Formats: sequence, C-alpha cells, structure tokens
Amino acid sequence: MKSLYPLLCVVVLASCGGPAQKQYGIDARVDSVLNLMTLEEKIGQLNLPSAGQFTTGAAENSDIAKKIENGQVGGLFNIKRVAAIREMQQIAVEKSRLKIPLIFGMDVIHGYESVFPIPLGLSCSWDMELVERSARIAATEASADGINWTFSPMLDLSRDPRWGRISEGNGEDTYLSSQIAKAMVKGYQGDDLSANNTIMSCVKHFALYGAAEAGRDYNTTDMSRQRMYNEYFPPYKAAVDAGAGSFMASFNEIDGIPATANKWLLTDVLRKEWGFNGFVVSDYTGVSEMIAHGIGDLQTVSARAVDAGLDMDMVSEGLLNTLKKSVEEGKITEKQITEACRRVLKAKFQLGLFDDPYRYCNEERAKAEVFTAANRAEARKAATESFVLLKNEGNILPLKKAGTIAVIGPLANNRENMTGTWSVAARFSESVSVMEGLTKAVGNSAKLVYARGSNLHEDAAIEERATMFGKSLNRDKRSAEEMRSEAVRVARSADVIVAVIGEGAEMSGEASSVTNLELPQTQRELLKALLQTGKPVVVVLFTGRPLVLKWENENLPAMLNVWFGGSEAGDAIADVLFGDVNPSGKLSTTFPQNVGQVPLYYAHKNTGRPLRGPWFQKFQSNYIDVSNDPVYPFGYGLSYTSFIYGDVKLDKSSITPAETLTVSVDVTNTGKYDGAEVVQLYVRDWVGSVTRPVKELKGFKKVMIKAGETKTVTFQLTKEDLSFYNYDLKWVAEPGEFSVLVGGNSSDVKEAKFTLE
Repeated sequence: MKSLYPLLCVVVLASCGGPAQKQYGIDARVDSVLNLMTLEEKIGQLNLPSAGQFTTGAAENSDIAKKIENGQVGGLFNIKRVAAIREMQQIAVEKSRLKIPLIFGMDVIHGYESVFPIPLGLSCSWDMELVERSARIAATEASADGINWTFSPMLDLSRDPRWGRISEGNGEDTYLSSQIAKAMVKGYQGDDLSANNTIMSCVKHFALYGAAEAGRDYNTTDMSRQRMYNEYFPPYKAAVDAGAGSFMASFNEIDGIPATANKWLLTDVLRKEWGFNGFVVSDYTGVSEMIAHGIGDLQTVSARAVDAGLDMDMVSEGLLNTLKKSVEEGKITEKQITEACRRVLKAKFQLGLFDDPYRYCNEERAKAEVFTAANRAEARKAATESFVLLKNEGNILPLKKAGTIAVIGPLANNRENMTGTWSVAARFSESVSVMEGLTKAVGNSAKLVYARGSNLHEDAAIEERATMFGKSLNRDKRSAEEMRSEAVRVARSADVIVAVIGEGAEMSGEASSVTNLELPQTQRELLKALLQTGKPVVVVLFTGRPLVLKWENENLPAMLNVWFGGSEAGDAIADVLFGDVNPSGKLSTTFPQNVGQVPLYYAHKNTGRPLRGPWFQKFQSNYIDVSNDPVYPFGYGLSYTSFIYGDVKLDKSSITPAETLTVSVDVTNTGKYDGAEVVQLYVRDWVGSVTRPVKELKGFKKVMIKAGETKTVTFQLTKEDLSFYNYDLKWVAEPGEFSVLVGGNSSDVKEAKFTLE
C-alpha cells in the first residue's frame, strides 16, 4: 500500500533534528506538533463527534467533513468499514492545515463480528486466558476493519441487578473484576500499541456508575470514600497498572459533582495517585448533560470539565464551541487546553497514526481476518465456559441424542438475540440460533419438534422498549393461550422438553433498568403448562442480569443459564446440553430470592446483631418474610460430575508481613465425567481498625480434574492480600487473626485460621 506522509510529519522530523523518527521520544514529537498549532486547532483535537455510517463517497460533503478539514475534529466513532474510515482519514491528512490524523473508536465490547458472550457471562468462565484471548480476537478483527480504539472494558462493579448495564460488566466482586481488567487491557493493547492488530482500550465508566441509586441508569451515586477505595476503585486501578491508554468519565455524580467535571476523581485520584498518563474522554453527551445536573450553562460546564482533567468531548461539542471564549474571559488557560491536546496527540503517536495514518485501512486484511472460522470457534468455546448449570435434579442433563426433543420458547428460534447487548458490529443473520445448533448436533439421531410457546413479554410496549441495534423480538400476534396450547400439543409428542426462555438481548444493557426481576408472567405460565405434561423440562435461560428464580428453582428439574453466548450461542448450547462439553461456569453475581433483598452480595459487612442460627430470629438482622439467603450464591455453578474438597492446609499457623502463607486443598472428582472446577479462596479479617467484610475473594484457580482423580490445589497469600484502606485511606495490613476459606462457591467453604504478626 502506498503510504501518504503528511506535511506535518516532515515538519516533526525537521524539528527533531534527525532523519529517523524512532530515534526521538513521543513527547518530543508531540511538542513539535503543538508548537505548530493555533488555539482553535488544539481545541479541535478535543472534539469527538459521532460519525454515523457514511456510504462511500458521501463523507466528503458532510458537515463533519468540513469540520475535519477546518481542524475541528480529533476523532470519530460509530463508523465501520475500511473504505468509509479511509475516506474520513484522507480528509484529515490531506485537506486540513496540519494534516493531523484522526483516531477511530467503536463500542467493541465483547467481540467485533465474531461475538463472544456478554461480559457478565464471560466473567463466569473465571478463565483469564480465555478473557484475554477474547479481547485479542476482538482487537484483531476491529483493527482489520479500520478501528483503533475501543470503549471497553467496562469495570463498574455492580451489586444491583435492576441496573441494566450489569450485563456489560464483570459482576459484584472486586478481586475477580480486577483480574479481568488486566486481562482485557492486555488482550486489546498487546505489547505494542503501534502494531496494526492492536487497539487502544478505554476503561469505563470512571467511576462508580454501577452503584447508581435504585439501579436506575444515569442516576446519582453516593458512597463513602473508604468503600470507593476498598471495593469499587480496584478494578479501575488494575487497568491503569496494566497500561490502559484511555479512560471514560461516567454519567453519575460523585460527592455532588458529576464525574465529567470532578477534579478530585479525574486529576487527584486518576492522575496523581495512580499515575495514569493517558487521556480521558466524556461519555456520550456527558459534557452537555451537566447542564441538567444543575452546575452551569454549556460554557461553564465545558470549562469545568477541562479544569477537572477531561481531554475529549464526545458529541456535545461544548469544548469546541466555548473554550476559546472561556480562555478570553480567564475562566480557563490555554495551557490547560494544550495539556489536554497533548494527551490526545500522544495517543495518536502511540497508535502509529502519524507514521502511517492508513495503517488500519487494509481491505485485504479485513477480508482475511474478520469473522473467520477460527475466531468463531474460539467464541463457541468461550460460550461453553460461560454457561452456569443452576440445577440438574436427577441428572437429566446431559441429554441423549435420541428420541424426540421438543424445543419450545420465544428465544428458541431467534438469531438476532443470541449476541446480547452491545454487539453493534455483529452479523445477526449469521448468528446460530438454539434450534439451529440443536438440529446440527443431533443430525439424524433424534427428532426435534418446535413451538414458540409465548412472546417474551405479555406487554407489547415493554417489548418495544427493548428493541435496539436491529434486534427484533418478532412478536407473535396470536393470543398467549393459543401459543401455549400449541406448545403443549408439541411437548406431549416428545420425550424431553427444552424450554428456551428469558430476556431479549436489549432487555438488559444501557437504558434497560427494571424494577421487576422475575420472568415475565407469560413465560412462567408457559413453564407451568409444560410441567403439567409430565415430561422432563430443561430450561435454557437467556439473561443479562441475575433474575429472581425462586419459583423456577423450586419447580423445574434442570436449568442452564446461558447469558447471551454470542455469534455461536446455538452451537455452544448444544455442546453443553448433549455433554460434549461439561459445564464449568460459576456465577460472578448473587441471585436474590426477590427484588426486596437487593443489593445482595457475598462480601457484605456484619451488623452488631448478625443473624445467629436459623432464620427467623427476632431482634437480629433478618426479614420476617424471607431468609437472608440467596437462591444462588456468588461463585455457584454445578457440573455433570461432582467434586469433594478436603481440609484446608496451611504451611504455618502465623506469618510476618515479609512472609508468604501457602494454602493447599485436595479436590477429588467423584463423578463419572472429567470436569473443570473453579477452586475459590476467600479471606476473612476478624478484627480491624475499621469493619471488614465477612469474606473476600483473594484467589481462584480453574482446574481440570479427571473422573476419579484427586488434585492438590495450592495458593500463596502475602501481606498485600491481607491489606486494605483504613479510615485515613492508608493502605495497611493490620496484625491479628484471619480465616482462609476454600470451596466451590462463596457459601460452601472449608476453613483454616492463621495469624498475621
């Protein structure tokens, strides 16, 4: 490919005083560019409009094209395909005065065209190599199609399943989410951001977005700083330590100031405490939305955002249209704008865009590397590892590839909803539905019969609110009774029923908060009718959040939670249902008995009156209508085999802060199938200067154990694992007694004690 070297790069070389750009550091090269820029051009680099999807040849005449030519755009997002991206880049590097290349972003959240399970599902694999590999494949595909920046990973801890975007995160736990943060950043960015098959990650949403009041999207977040540092901040910090190139400010306010203009958050914590040296972008219209928050007009909030440490304005164009006036009025300095521009330019140098602005625009590479058979095979494997077997009474599963199998439910034959929320680049028509996956799996060995059974929701208006990104729910106009009757007729002809039910892809995700966590009534009525046939019923559950499954757990013999498995969901579901893959997923969130228990999470604090003994005890911390227990605890997940844990063994009964404690446990596979078990290690600090959780995850290992085999699983604990932020927000490890708890989930553990001297 012929490389076009803009005039700017020639100037940069000359100013650096040498023939080879790589002899000079990026900072010096950025300075050389800044020295050529007017104030207006610096402000232009801070503007990130949404491009929309131009048809080839139409970009040049758009309003955005004129702004690019005038040096008023630093990057674009929501534009796909090499030809369209090349066209926009060409305007920047051939028609603008300084020829500064654009950065191109996209919501590559859980895969590009080869879509992996939603992040909440992927977190249930507890497999960090798999997580990193999923991000690596996403980066390879996106970069081949012109994208060099992704708005991922989302590291918002959430303990409220009413919040729709819980589907986009990693669950409720600090430690697990921190490990995933490192794996995702590494997967996207690799070892060399200038390589044309890596992309820059953008960590979101900074910060605390997952703790929005009432689980309502965009709502206020209010918590103590001690809770921030000990529970909600660590995943973001892990991403900084892993080298994340950019951050996105969250919509919510913190301490009465929206995150987009929160100087304590963006400057004091992120840059000064944690040493982050990348750039910070707002979320979609996050700058202008601060007007509704009530902290000023567009000029005021834009100046406050830059003063707080924001570098790029997504869509609002508040920075573009007001900053020059704010400089003239002394409300902000040109130096602050220069520093913001510096960080944006540095990212472009790191991505190699100044060396070759078209490095991500290779049509042949796009044809060869996107949606490949190998990538789809990886997505299929990842999906099988994300599924969580919730119940398997009487070992109904795995199913035999024999007899007649009734496949019933509103999601059984629906390709569009297999990929889940935020799958904006997916090829929906080429996703594998459950019916297609099961049909391929059984071949001529079994007969499949199908009925829809119900709509996803009895309320058509709710279904309408949950249709985005081209994912139709294909609502059936027949009555609920008519669809149920058909399903029962079909079911009676079968040996076993596979009921494919749950949420549609966009019933969770952004702007999909709910107050009711139960299955829609029409689907529950369908399940009741199917149970009355007397045939065994296996539920395949699609969901982007923990649901209230108390009735289902009490009445249905088998349930497999498949979240939203991605492009290859149907094939992956068949792999697990028929036993070609033994399920090994473990929940990364707690499933409550009802919405009234929310927030419900395992790493809670004790009260002064903790429940002692069985529920119910008057004047102790419990409810009079239900117990404190969840339906399914954090870390829970069954297998087609069974595992027994031996006693927890410690190599010493006490350690000094300089020593390491070795923890070991024997795990035996006592069943008939080989299987993988996620062995989980928790710690409890019994006495602290501030109250500590009843247990905290501090280690896990996913171990394959053959039927009849025993494996010894070993962990190392250090002072760092026992440390926390005290009342003064100092990172300390306090001496005293600790418990080590090891098991297959957060509730079913074995314990040993030691002392930190």
